[in-house]
Amino acid sequence: MLLSSLIAQASPLSEQQISQLQGLVSQLNPIQQAWVSGYLAASAQLAGQSVAAAPTAVAAPAATFTILFGSQTGNAKHVAQDIGDAASAKGFAVKVQDLAEYKAANLKNERYLVIVTSTYGEGEPPENAISFYNYLFSKKAPQLPELRYAVLGLGDTSYEFFCKTAQDFDQRLAELGAKAVIARADLDVDYAAAAATWQQNLITTLEPEFAKTPAASAEVISWPGATQTAAAVSTYSKQQPFSAELYTNQKITGRDSTKDVRHIEISLADSGLSYQPGDALGVYFSNDPALVRELLLLTGIAADTPVELNGQRLTVSQALTDELELTQSYPAFIDKYAKASQNAVLLSLVADKVALRAYLADRQIIDIVREHPALINAQQLIEALRKQQPRLYSIASSQAEVEEEVHLTVGVVRYDAFGQPHLGGASGFLAERLAEGGSIKVFVESNNNFRLPENDETPVIMIGPGTGIAPFRAFLQERDARGASGKNWLFFGNPHFTQDFLYQVELQNYLKQGLLTKLDVAFSRDTAEKVYVQHKLLKHAAEVWQWLEQGAHLYICGDGARMAKDVHQALLTIIQQQGGKDEKAAQQYLDQLRIAKRYQKDVY
Repeated sequence: MLLSSLIAQASPLSEQQISQLQGLVSQLNPIQQAWVSGYLAASAQLAGQSVAAAPTAVAAPAATFTILFGSQTGNAKHVAQDIGDAASAKGFAVKVQDLAEYKAANLKNERYLVIVTSTYGEGEPPENAISFYNYLFSKKAPQLPELRYAVLGLGDTSYEFFCKTAQDFDQRLAELGAKAVIARADLDVDYAAAAATWQQNLITTLEPEFAKTPAASAEVISWPGATQTAAAVSTYSKQQPFSAELYTNQKITGRDSTKDVRHIEISLADSGLSYQPGDALGVYFSNDPALVRELLLLTGIAADTPVELNGQRLTVSQALTDELELTQSYPAFIDKYAKASQNAVLLSLVADKVALRAYLADRQIIDIVREHPALINAQQLIEALRKQQPRLYSIASSQAEVEEEVHLTVGVVRYDAFGQPHLGGASGFLAERLAEGGSIKVFVESNNNFRLPENDETPVIMIGPGTGIAPFRAFLQERDARGASGKNWLFFGNPHFTQDFLYQVELQNYLKQGLLTKLDVAFSRDTAEKVYVQHKLLKHAAEVWQWLEQGAHLYICGDGARMAKDVHQALLTIIQQQGGKDEKAAQQYLDQLRIAKRYQKDVY
């Protein structure tokens, strides 16, 4: 009998209770209604029994399928969300969460856990996974004999510590007594197909276990960025990028600078794409036609030779121009090219991993083929190369200021090696091959781990040498548009004042207006002794400490291999000296800042 007819009939419920019940039921799907019905029936049965009677067993609460991601560039986040979508479609109670947001103390309560993670730098966890990683490897980590888990690693075989964070998580969870549902997979840059296969294997393996508990299908926990909510924002994504128009390509370094930095403005009109300060823009690009022609000449392949790529038939020239990676080199190319060409030198190099990495360090794909030209067929060449990955650039604008535009600060990769000029793939495309008015495929990559404080009165310290200035230009535009009263302190560095002071006029105007409270610059080649941003921090140690104690948020953007580590060490020194702490306590202080989201990094 329909619930709406209850009002007209004798009922033990008041009209208000009936109305409340109707409101609840209208929000439930059939599976949820069935669960509620069973729950009420079980409750009634228990209530009718005598105290001495043995209670009827009540179904255990639904097991939650928890999926955590550690992501530096967004790839692990997207894979985790894909797994969440697939699992919820099967009726699993799903929770997908950023490792930075996850309370590690809850680990002891988990029964099904998936970790999808990238690896950063020299085998380090990505920024948003550091706190969880440290907890897991600490004495506080609990034994986990009831936990079923799976780990998926995303990485790049070009790097020595390929997927090391995933390997560490897998090993540590096993040490704590957890049992792997399926074997860990370590995936290279072109991970999509392998990730889908691993995901299917995982869900197929777990589906019978979740089916044992009917309640397990009753709850689907939503998460930020889930497919259904993302689709409502824009139809464009990494898988379906927006074809945007290039408005402006302006060189912002001097004629005599050792650097070529471009200010890029792109139209997002009619895209529905939106972004926040701290987000990145993904850029797809076309390879240099001259590079494609030379590669085909060296391998003896005609440009119009048909090939098969990802189920599509196209010419080898089209595949090399728009689909495949030709600048960044990697071990898999050497391996496949060596086997296709039967080149003894390359085959011996493949067997020596240390020598192989040293060989690849400063060579692009074209350098390898120039040194070892070989007549191979078109399909062999295509299969030796990997799919081109979009490049991510920190957004250098606020939509509150530029509306349907997005701005980038792009350092052009340009160098001479082996007697030949070299150019970066995406940066070369933006700087030299894409004319203003031309079309470029883009998407927005959100970064919730690099955000301005919600309270506009909060002071911020921004450390961004070189192109690391990009997100802080966006921060300043945003705070200006919001009328934020919080103090703003920027540390900027580059080689020369006259050649490399990026956005000099804008920054000086902000300083004059009072939006920028303090501006400290370090031009390392203008003085006899090289001065970098970390030295400027140490020079103002007392005031930096004062700002931190007043609740300031601290941000670092730029080179992660050296600058970010040097700045981190300078901060530890400041905390020890000004705060009267030892090295361990200083590190704990920074860790607490990170946990409170007052210490955030966007490094590369």
